[in-house]
Amino acid sequence: MDDITVRFTDGDGSGVRAPVLIEGLPGIGHVGKLVAEHMIHELAARKVAEIESIYFPPQVIIRENGTIRLANNELYYARSGDKRFLFLVGDFQSTSGEGHYLLADTYVSLALELGVRRIYTLGGYGVGHLVDVPRVLGAVNREDLREEVEAAGAVISPDEPGGGIIGAAGLLLGLGLSRGIEGICLMGETSGYLVDPKSAARVLSVLCTLLGIEVNATTLEERGREMEHMIERLVDTERSMREDELRYIV
Repeated sequence: MDDITVRFTDGDGSGVRAPVLIEGLPGIGHVGKLVAEHMIHELAARKVAEIESIYFPPQVIIRENGTIRLANNELYYARSGDKRFLFLVGDFQSTSGEGHYLLADTYVSLALELGVRRIYTLGGYGVGHLVDVPRVLGAVNREDLREEVEAAGAVISPDEPGGGIIGAAGLLLGLGLSRGIEGICLMGETSGYLVDPKSAARVLSVLCTLLGIEVNATTLEERGREMEHMIERLVDTERSMREDELRYIV
């Protein structure tokens, strides 16, 4: 097996061209993954490529019918009116620093091959506590993109995130810059403890403004409300348990 294998599902991919790539690989709160997969569903995107690599964890994925497949990431293609998009989603990011760089370089090379001129990377910004109204933080690989991103509703701050942007969400912007591709990262505030559809809905809103398209966010918003109710029940249960313990001590 090669270190990284790209396999197009329909020939050599010569019929697939799009100026925009949206990355939503697994990360904090699965925010980016939720956004990208929601858009793939709503825009009826079709899978055009699979990416396998020895830099993914050494495991297979079990399908609903009990059969297995190798872990992989996937590339999807969609249209919305006269606009065309590619989506990078999948099972994992890399298990090593070297793998992160090599996979990101492969993604950028693939993007160039398919006509991409701008990359949006999506993720979560873990703050370690529950957030009532999540902000969307932004970062760009060219200063002239800043005004556009802030006008769409994202906040660009030199102090956030303090540790920089780790993984594909950051590397695609850095490696893309050196090869002439514009890059914008959108990160939704999230506790980092749970899958966060509420934060994902906020990121989706900002992204759609930047893309100039409309995508129904109802499913994400409903999942966000369900998650809030679940958290409230957990908090109430924990509070009741503490009160019971105090009564016992008294």
